[in-house]
Amino acid sequence: MASSGKKKTTMAKLTRESRLRERRLKKQAKKEARKHAPPDHLDSPGGAPNATTTEAANPRAGQAALEPVAQPPAEVD
Repeated sequence: MASSGKKKTTMAKLTRESRLRERRLKKQAKKEARKHAPPDHLDSPGGAPNATTTEAANPRAGQAALEPVAQPPAEVD
């Protein structure tokens, strides 16, 4: 049987619903991208460098590089 012919949903509602669907799809895509991305842990060893490691690794011109803290073991005869 055919419909009565009168459209019951307004264009404004249809556009709101389509925007909502698009937002949900984008959100799901972001979630999937985060899920498959490599972990980004800042507090793990070898993570993002902080200001002190950056300065120590790249001394400016005219400045001496920092010396290592650990001393080599003494040789035993």
